[in-house]
Amino acid sequence: MNTNWIKAFGPATVANVSCGFDVFGFALHQPGDEVEVRLNDSGKILITEITGDNHLLPREAHLNTCGVAVQQFLQTTNHSYGAEIKLNKKLPLGSGMGSSAASAVAALVAINHATGDKLSRKELLPFAMEAERIACGSAHADNVAPSLLGGFVLIRDKETLDIINIPTPSDLFAVVVHPHIEIKTSDARQAMRKTLSLTDAVKQWGNTAALVAGLMKEDFNLISRSLEDVVAEPVRSIFIPGYYQVKQAALQAGALGCGISGSGPSVFALCRGEVNAHVVASAVQTAFQDIKLKSDKYISEINLVGAQVLSSD
Repeated sequence: MNTNWIKAFGPATVANVSCGFDVFGFALHQPGDEVEVRLNDSGKILITEITGDNHLLPREAHLNTCGVAVQQFLQTTNHSYGAEIKLNKKLPLGSGMGSSAASAVAALVAINHATGDKLSRKELLPFAMEAERIACGSAHADNVAPSLLGGFVLIRDKETLDIINIPTPSDLFAVVVHPHIEIKTSDARQAMRKTLSLTDAVKQWGNTAALVAGLMKEDFNLISRSLEDVVAEPVRSIFIPGYYQVKQAALQAGALGCGISGSGPSVFALCRGEVNAHVVASAVQTAFQDIKLKSDKYISEINLVGAQVLSSD
């Protein structure tokens, strides 16, 4: 039994990506959560330390995504070990940047490494999805899959874990701006309409397919035309003060497209090149500032690696 502390990193993600509700997601290089895991022979899962959460997250393992992920892993792989977990929360809670997923993913990469790296990244996905169920009531994969696997992913079917990695242009940059408000993912999901008109469904399907084609062909004009959401944005935008003014500011600054990151309140924009990404990020922050909202900005290429083991002391 490896009793060393294993530290791992789980990156933030942008889910939905406008037209791809519950089926698209991509990983960022920063920010992300760090989790340390150490095996023992107690047979119990204990979270002994959480930092960066302002004492808001549960310390009980069965109520915390990193605890649930480790518990699911050990049970399913028939290990009788116990584990001690430390979580360094660097992602803001309720941000729409895959905060709960990043914790679970980092914990899984750490515990898998501690037990010999016997499972592939894809084999770890079901445990991460079960952890998401604890966080928001739904075992969706559009945050955990890109965080775990890296890249821009399409979840064709979450039941069979039919997940496809979509190639992206090397000069595609993402801007994510997080206004200092919180939206619970569970609330945002409950607000979604249960039915769609055929007109809206066809429009969304067309944009979803076209975005895949645009990314693979490195056709930035097609990417731009496809970043349109007629399903989630009309409903979830009401939770984000000044959303459409912010979106317009991003587009006027040259963004290919702008939308809600996950369930919000963070907004994302895709840009061609790092220089434009900085211009867009500043424009979005200024738009939030105009309505008296402070925000944090992140600029990143698409993270093709995903979660990583940082150290094994």
